[in-house]
Amino acid sequence: MSLIRRAQQWGSMSRIWHIYDAKWQDPYKSAVYLVPFLQGKIKPIYAPLTLVGDHVVVINSKDIALRGDEWKKRVYFHHTTYHSGDTWTLAWELHRKNKTMIFKKAVYHALRGNLQRRHTMERLHIFPDENVPEEIMKNVSNQIRQLRPVPTHLDLIHEEVKEEFPRIMSYPSNYILK
Repeated sequence: MSLIRRAQQWGSMSRIWHIYDAKWQDPYKSAVYLVPFLQGKIKPIYAPLTLVGDHVVVINSKDIALRGDEWKKRVYFHHTTYHSGDTWTLAWELHRKNKTMIFKKAVYHALRGNLQRRHTMERLHIFPDENVPEEIMKNVSNQIRQLRPVPTHLDLIHEEVKEEFPRIMSYPSNYILK
């Protein structure tokens, strides 16, 4: 076997570590986007009952964005297995308690129907901010593109860019704002 073919085979068999920035991303759309990486569907050697998936490191899970008023209306169920141990928690309450749990539950839900989903979830590493341990960051070799661009704050735009932006109308010089 040639050296190039050996390198290709090693590349397809090895586990790759990907990083994904969840800032301003919908966790449920992101979960559907990340599942093929976790399951290994992007590899040529994929088979449904084999564990060939890659590791995915998710950062900034504290800055996720849910659509509309889902922060107030989406409810998460938990049962302690004791009598009357069922609880229903709103999304904003769950996010306040644990900044990574909503993203974790979204990926777990996106893996439904997969017999290996508990093992697949072990390859998902979620962090609430950009502080990732060094032993994990040294393994990361690929970045997964965000689904939607993160908007820029108006405070961070330079004055020259603001002045060059086309205006629909301009106020007269003697106009007073109240």
